Amino acid sequence: MTTQAAMVAQLEALPKPLLWVIAARVKTLGLSLAPVGAGSWLAAHMGHWRVDVMLAAMGAAAAIQIGTNLWNDAADAKSGVDGPERLGPPRLTSLGLLDGGQVRRAAAGTFVIAVLLGLYLTALGGWPIVAIGLVSLALGFFYSMGPRPLSGTALGELLVIAFFGVVAVAGTVYLQGHAVGGAALVLGTITGLPAAAVLLLNNHRDRVSDARAGRRTLAILLGQGASKGLYGLFLLAAWIGAIAFAGGVAMALLPAAALGIALCLAIVRLDISPALNRLIPGTAAFQVLLLLGIAGGAL
Repeated sequence: MTTQAAMVAQLEALPKPLLWVIAARVKTLGLSLAPVGAGSWLAAHMGHWRVDVMLAAMGAAAAIQIGTNLWNDAADAKSGVDGPERLGPPRLTSLGLLDGGQVRRAAAGTFVIAVLLGLYLTALGGWPIVAIGLVSLALGFFYSMGPRPLSGTALGELLVIAFFGVVAVAGTVYLQGHAVGGAALVLGTITGLPAAAVLLLNNHRDRVSDARAGRRTLAILLGQGASKGLYGLFLLAAWIGAIAFAGGVAMALLPAAALGIALCLAIVRLDISPALNRLIPGTAAFQVLLLLGIAGGAL
């Protein structure tokens, strides 16, 4: 039995709801929830915050990310990007374990949930929130669809920093009733850099299959060595930014530093293989440790 056949056999034994959880890539939801949490913390630090705003924003952000992941699962199967040699986490549609039409409908449904939550947030924040929501939904769709999907270009990491970092943090601060200033923009950038590192890690791992499919991601354009270096630079820049944001209090950020060093050493050592997948949750944990360190430093 081939490796892929064995994996399919293992997945087929799982309950159907769990297959949907895998397709939605729920393990990575922290990347969309963290910036909302960071923005809410900053709002509280500025004087006041609302739990209903935080929960609605988290729900909308998570729905957009899940919808994007599901759409990507179905779209990549249709385009033939995901082949038997795929090194990343399993794509359920391409493996024949989920129906592509059902996955696309589920993606559309989660986008509807995001719109409904967005209506509540729009009532609080007005047209700026409408603009953010519409652009986010459009990016979620065009990330995998259209004549030139964004997932196959070198813009992915920049978009992640912008929307999983700056826009999410600044938008949350704005919804909490505060003016958006330099602190929100800096904290958003710090939050977005590890999220961009996760995408870069995925694209670095998939460089061979992506290039064969005609994609030109940043990892492909930079080359293998430079991709590893940029991954480390993203983490270093985020940590230095966190030190500056916390007023130079480094003690609370030592756990993030230790994990960041371990991640950088690991990506330098590892070849292109499924072993790189182990660095994805570690990079997400690095983001969380950064934000906890900033909060601890502020105290």
